[in-house]
Amino acid sequence: MKIVSRYIFKEHLLPFVYALAVLMFVLLANFLLKTIDKFLGKGLDIGILLEFMFLNLAWVLALAVPMAVLVATLMAFGRFSADNEINALRSSGVSYGSLLFPSLLFGIIITSLMIFFNNWILPDMNHKARKLSADISRKRPDMQFEPGYFVDALPGNTILIGGKENDVFTNITIFNDGNNVSQRTILADNGTVETISDGVILNLNDGVIHELSDNPDEYREIYFDTYKVVIPVDNLILTRKDSQIRGDREMTYEMIHEKIAGYENKIINVWERIDKRLNTELKLNILRQHSPEVIQFQLESYELSMADSLNNMEDKAAAAKFNRRLKNLKRGINSDLKLIGSYGKSINKYSVELHKKFSIPVASIIFILIGAPLGIMAQKGGFAVSMAFSLGFFIIYWAFLIAGEEFADRSLLSPFLSMWLPNFILGAVGLFFCYRTSREQRFFKLEWMSFFKFTKKEKNDPVLQG
Repeated sequence: MKIVSRYIFKEHLLPFVYALAVLMFVLLANFLLKTIDKFLGKGLDIGILLEFMFLNLAWVLALAVPMAVLVATLMAFGRFSADNEINALRSSGVSYGSLLFPSLLFGIIITSLMIFFNNWILPDMNHKARKLSADISRKRPDMQFEPGYFVDALPGNTILIGGKENDVFTNITIFNDGNNVSQRTILADNGTVETISDGVILNLNDGVIHELSDNPDEYREIYFDTYKVVIPVDNLILTRKDSQIRGDREMTYEMIHEKIAGYENKIINVWERIDKRLNTELKLNILRQHSPEVIQFQLESYELSMADSLNNMEDKAAAAKFNRRLKNLKRGINSDLKLIGSYGKSINKYSVELHKKFSIPVASIIFILIGAPLGIMAQKGGFAVSMAFSLGFFIIYWAFLIAGEEFADRSLLSPFLSMWLPNFILGAVGLFFCYRTSREQRFFKLEWMSFFKFTKKEKNDPVLQG
């Protein structure tokens, strides 16, 4: 039996690697196509581009692994079934559970590795990817001087180039349109452009400077053999900034726990402030165990009960003062209750990310429960059909996940249930598939899959080939 288990386990490895490579290539290519405009005209080194791609491979890998596990399971059990190995093993007394065990072991190993990856490696790479993306966005385009076009990329200057010979520009005209200097126009026979860390240096030769000051009677011409114009430019080169601020997808398990604990302490402090206001200023016995709706109702009831007394008070100034104090108190409590709601939404957001670090890796095991019986039924579908099945189930899984996250953000569903409900639903479907397959009962027919892949006999049959 150990030989059979090792054999089934090994049959998952090559399809998994193959599917993972294809899926990562597709997802990464789609991401780069969406962000290609960020790199255009930036003059970035190839090393920066490769670093950006490498850092974004982290979240691509986290998405691709469960799909690749499903593809590998479909292909492995599809081949076993097509070669009648499943029937041979079942006739030898091997149960369906024994056949499924090596696949589940494969899924458990992948899940364990991805949980470690999602908690320790992915957050740091997401953080570095976001910082690099922000640095690239801030970078000014590298100055491109084209003959016959006005170049206005340099602050306070407009440049017209007549021609270009190798790295030397000819017939250069520079119009200075700065507000703090006199009108100046520089003409030069030729020159070169040099970039430094914080600006551009124009090395001009054989030219003249025409300068007109604020006084129209003052006009100067300055002839030069060589002249350097230094123009400061912010972020001309890529500046790497070190930011310690992290988003929810850039935090490890411990960081998220600390963040949630911080918000919970803030909520406790706000409730204590509400208790103090209610029970000290108004002598109301309203504790924080009550819901915000109960507090609002009791405040309104208290205001109505005091209305008659205030109207009958002879000291109108005192009554007006009490009314102002009561309104300020209600306004403050309403503000505190909104603050508690805001803290609660933040807790939900971080809790969703916390559960996601575990629920998505566990989907690999769920997909094995689905993929094994479907692979046995599909038999001859091959890689294309396996990918189609995987994509279909993953779209369903991801739709549940996105909907659950939205419900959790609106406090309509708990973060735990919102992230684990897709696993529960698809897991139940997978267990149902496995149960029917173990009893050799089909719940739908997949014979049409055979159209996607010819057998060797059909490929060599001259009648079928026409």
